[in-house]
Amino acid sequence: MARKRKELPLLTEVDIVDVAAEGQSLARVNDMVVFIPFGAPGDVADVKIDRKKRNYAEGHIERMVSPSALRVKPKCRHFTVCGGCRWQHLPYEYQLQCKQKQVTDALTRIAKVDLPEISPIKGSESIWEYRNKMEYTFSNKKWLTFEQLRSGVEFPDRDAAGFHIPGAFDKVLDIEKCHLQDDLGNRIRLFVKNYGKEHGYTFYDLREQHGLLRTLMIRIASTGEVMVVMVFGENDPDKIKALLNSMHVRFSEITSLQYVVNLKVNDTIADQTIETFYGSPYIEEEMEGLRFRVGAKSFYQTNSRQAYELYKVARDFAGLTGDELVYDLYTGTGTIANFVARQARKVIGIEYVEDAIKDAKVNSEVNGIDNTIFYAGDMKDVLTDEFVERHGRPDVMIVDPPRAGMHADVVDVIMRAHPKRIVYVSCNPATQARDLALLDPLYSVEAVQPVDMFPHTHHVENVVKLVLRDHSVGGMQSHDASTEL
Repeated sequence: MARKRKELPLLTEVDIVDVAAEGQSLARVNDMVVFIPFGAPGDVADVKIDRKKRNYAEGHIERMVSPSALRVKPKCRHFTVCGGCRWQHLPYEYQLQCKQKQVTDALTRIAKVDLPEISPIKGSESIWEYRNKMEYTFSNKKWLTFEQLRSGVEFPDRDAAGFHIPGAFDKVLDIEKCHLQDDLGNRIRLFVKNYGKEHGYTFYDLREQHGLLRTLMIRIASTGEVMVVMVFGENDPDKIKALLNSMHVRFSEITSLQYVVNLKVNDTIADQTIETFYGSPYIEEEMEGLRFRVGAKSFYQTNSRQAYELYKVARDFAGLTGDELVYDLYTGTGTIANFVARQARKVIGIEYVEDAIKDAKVNSEVNGIDNTIFYAGDMKDVLTDEFVERHGRPDVMIVDPPRAGMHADVVDVIMRAHPKRIVYVSCNPATQARDLALLDPLYSVEAVQPVDMFPHTHHVENVVKLVLRDHSVGGMQSHDASTEL
């Protein structure tokens, strides 16, 4: 006989007192920390416990007793169900305060190094329609909300075009309107969905792995250029051509219309052949007269305007005079490398993704930049003492690692290379703080600048300037414009 699961309690009139990790809110009940999504400090609510661990619990708001004075009306009708934009109910200025605190807490509690005054966070000029890239999934079994299930109404039409429910690969919420990208993106998505339904196209079955309409990527550049990539789960040339032709006729704004037939189990198109149906195989972004080509597989910061602000901070912290050798680690498509190249003697970029390095080289070429060189490979395998000996000791290193931060071997090589300055760009202040502690024996933190790239989410970028301590260079061979080790 199966053991009956213990019923978890309903806590009444719980005071929500703070924000917490991953966009959650926080309450304390009888010395137990409770994490609650979509709460706001100042809320008083009845909270149903969903999971209980030894030192904490997770729950959800069952009934709002007294809403916080902080609360604002969420803009999106899909708020709380979609899983994105989890801070829509908080004023943007308060969101910025929370992100500032997140950076401060990480650097003080984890890094435990001497810090200057942390500069006020740079907020995003646009807090809606700021994303240049959105990706949608088609499904023949759309997610039904609890309200729909409780209604008793039958929903025979289950075709959807929207977002995956967090933590559920086969659950897709049908999206009527997303406010994160220019409304053109909504119109394109709804056109494809409606065209498919009207013409008998099958929507993808995420469990059985079949169906024609699979995923859709829309990129809208700051230059006004628009890329659409349709991904099909079956190879039906006539239906594919008919849909793409109708999209081309309907949307004159599309400058790059591409498609992929992906018959694999997973959705990634990184290893797939991408066909151009109409227009160019890329779109272009622009910064200070520089043009950056963005292909279907390219990485580019998804908030174009804030990317410019972020890169300006990085360039300022680098303190370039025109005579420096710069290493740009985790260079991606070489955006930062090319952005600072005009102020440096030479820039060497390293990135794991080979296609990104191809883009980086193209971006140098189209902008007439001839003082960059790029290498592809795992950072810990490429950046070695021998690499530094061959290419020269860097004056400045710019590092922008993934969320996991830098591998310990990479930190060791950086320490032995002794760059005069390190500019550390991070999307995860916690792992950045860990790495700052490792660098602390040789480097002091001279400046800290948080930048908000993603309004209504808990994510924050942070840029730190580190300077080689004076006692660290004793006996070292100095590097000048003509010296290579």
